[in-house]
Amino acid sequence: MAVDRIDRAIISELARDSRLSIRSIADRVHISRTAANKRVLNLIERGVLKGFTAQVDRKAIGLNVTALVIVKVGNVPWPEVASGLARLPFVESVQAVSGDIDFVLTVSAPDQEHLSEVIMRQIHEMPGVISTSSHIVLDSRDGTAPGVAADEWPK
Repeated sequence: MAVDRIDRAIISELARDSRLSIRSIADRVHISRTAANKRVLNLIERGVLKGFTAQVDRKAIGLNVTALVIVKVGNVPWPEVASGLARLPFVESVQAVSGDIDFVLTVSAPDQEHLSEVIMRQIHEMPGVISTSSHIVLDSRDGTAPGVAADEWPK
């Protein structure tokens, strides 16, 4: 079932603030509360909305340095490596990617020492990992919410 303009507007509002009440969603997308509730429940049931999360300020909880870690793996089953990487402390996300690399990890740690420990001792020494390359994040900005981006595509 397709996602229409109103569904995309709901997705966009929830991407900005996942704590919005049904009443607020209804007001913002100009539909009734009943319709908003039905649509949100439908989006959840269909798996379009996978969960509601809080955005955490890493520095406020002591994670002062973030890096994107590029990982290449050898001739091993990638799901095993991905699962192992995802279980490591400070690894926030593991994304399998196309091209000449295999994974991009987002790793946040309290300081450079902890970050180095995770990369050099845990990631790089994991069975199947043949090389890593790290890129420290200097600044980060939120992009366009998914619902808005879909509305902006040419028809």
